[in-house]
Amino acid sequence: MGVDLAHVHVDWAAGLVIASGVGIADRHAPTPASAREPARRAAEDAARKQLLAALPTLPLATGGTLAGKLADATAKARLEAAINVAVAAAITVDTVLETDGSWNVTLAVPLEAVRQAEGGPRVFATADSDPPVVIVEGVTAKPAVGYAIGGVSGATVWVSEVPKWAKDAPHVKATSTKPGAIELARKQGGPSTLFVLVKP
Repeated sequence: MGVDLAHVHVDWAAGLVIASGVGIADRHAPTPASAREPARRAAEDAARKQLLAALPTLPLATGGTLAGKLADATAKARLEAAINVAVAAAITVDTVLETDGSWNVTLAVPLEAVRQAEGGPRVFATADSDPPVVIVEGVTAKPAVGYAIGGVSGATVWVSEVPKWAKDAPHVKATSTKPGAIELARKQGGPSTLFVLVKP
């Protein structure tokens, strides 16, 4: 099965790269039941193949795409290994067993896994007193992987309005954007914080 990136979706609000794959049941299998598991594995493999093809196309906050980083021989092995691990551990979002025994499986890789593959893991302080969530309002940047928010390299989601689950989180204004960085009106949050970036 070829790679068709039309079956891949980046959900910046959920922080996921999502892909689906189809596994066709073998009509020559001894029983319908014996055809189902190989069909499901084929669907999962197809979705992983879509993810492996899609992740290098993700835009980076510093400019370009992840594929540009893979052109660097020094970074290529580390990045490819991290991407392969992320795809192998992809989250199952949905599974549909068709009446003919075929499967449609949807898998997802967190954008944070991609960010850590590109920029390295987050570094936590000994005493972590940072808020778990910070709302950053007035963000004018386009969604991309790897922004430092107020000097902090951390997990982000991009939304058009504040989600209900985050309504009580502290708010801070974005003051400016430059390649790789979104500046804040005041320091807020740390490496363990999820930054909810609200675009007007």
